[in-house]
Amino acid sequence: MNPSPLRYPGGKYKLYKYVKELVITNGSTTYIEPFGGGSAISLALLIEGVVNRIIINDFDYTIYCFWNSVINDTDNFVKMIENTDVNIDEWRRQKEVRNNIDYFSELEVGFSTFFLNRTNRSGIIDKAGPIGGFDQMGNYKMDCRFNKPALINKIRIIERYKNKITLKNMEAIDFINDEILITRNSFTFFDPPYYKKGPGLYKNFYQHGDHLNLANEIHNVMKNRRWIVTYDSTNEIKEMYQANSGMEFNLQYTLQNKRAGKEVMFFSKKTKSLLKPEQYLSVTEYL
Repeated sequence: MNPSPLRYPGGKYKLYKYVKELVITNGSTTYIEPFGGGSAISLALLIEGVVNRIIINDFDYTIYCFWNSVINDTDNFVKMIENTDVNIDEWRRQKEVRNNIDYFSELEVGFSTFFLNRTNRSGIIDKAGPIGGFDQMGNYKMDCRFNKPALINKIRIIERYKNKITLKNMEAIDFINDEILITRNSFTFFDPPYYKKGPGLYKNFYQHGDHLNLANEIHNVMKNRRWIVTYDSTNEIKEMYQANSGMEFNLQYTLQNKRAGKEVMFFSKKTKSLLKPEQYLSVTEYL
């Protein structure tokens, strides 16, 4: 079961079994996600005891506020879930918080992020409306992904492991230099915003130059580290990572219309790859 309380566009939890075997094969005890988002793989690896520690980072302040509230202000966050009605009036109130984050506490911003993620179509926080529409006449209503007991249970499980979770709110390149490079025996999964679809999905998306700068930084300073990078499959990304071995695979997108899309994964030269990745992934091509 996905242990994350967030629904994330293009979420990578479907890669969990593959990543788990990869982490085990490489003997890593710390797992790192510079683009944390829903952090489902991180949490599953920690909860199952595959790793001893996880480090999750997200440059989006509102996502950071969510995780910081879940980890460090758990009781108050749970009370907000219990005491908040899930209806259009509340949706509008939470949208106001979202649009004016400088005037609200980290707890309030984190809860707004969570509320909109759970009640918006496909979990798209900023660029989608509520499930069922504003008139709530759709086949599904906005509370259909807001099972309070189940969500609280997930949060309480995460709370048990909070001493093994390090949370950061940094730009990815700074995070590499200030955090990743001081770890030992770690494995990093870079999952940046999609190259083509990112602007339509995320608040903090990348332009071409941002993707290129990240690729150059990874190649320059993490050449002796274990890491993987995943992206939507584009010629631009393949060119950026052409010096690394990789593969193209199908992944079921959880967006407006469920469909399989092609993604790519590249490996650092220090990463031991699995002999038969087809056991876990629908591989279409080796790069």
